[in-house]
Amino acid sequence: MFNPSREQVRQFFIEAWQKHQGGHLLTALETMAVDLMRQHPEYHDDLSNPDAVEQNYSVEQGRTNPFLHLSMHLAIDEQLSIDQPPGIKAAYQKLLTTHDRHEAAHIIMDALGEVIWEAQRLGTPLNNERYIELILRRATRN
Repeated sequence: MFNPSREQVRQFFIEAWQKHQGGHLLTALETMAVDLMRQHPEYHDDLSNPDAVEQNYSVEQGRTNPFLHLSMHLAIDEQLSIDQPPGIKAAYQKLLTTHDRHEAAHIIMDALGEVIWEAQRLGTPLNNERYIELILRRATRN
C-alpha cells in the first residue's frame, strides 16, 4: 500500500503543476491532479511556490489546505472509479441530477470529512454506510 508523507504529497502536486506549466509530459495520475488543480485557481499561487511544502495551513489562518483539498478530490475520484464503498457511484449519479460534477465532488468531500472526523473522534473504522447516507441525504435536498 502506498502511504506517502505530507511532504511527498505536497511535492507531487507542486511538481505536477510545474510540469503542466512547462508543457511537459504528465503521467496519468499527474493529469488527473492537474485537471483538479485547474478547477481551483485559488490554489495556483501555492502550487507555484516550492516553499509551500513546508507551509502550515491552520484553521486560525482561515485558509483551506490546498494539498488536503486536492488529495481528497483524488481519493473521491478513485472511489467513484471503483465504486468503493459500494453505492458511492450511484449516490454521485443522484447528485449529478441537481449539481454539476465539481459541486457534487465537494458534497461528497464534506461527507467524507464528516465520517473521517467521526471515526477519529470515536476511535472506530470509517462508517461506509453513514458516508453513503450523508451523500444521499444531500442528493435528495435541493
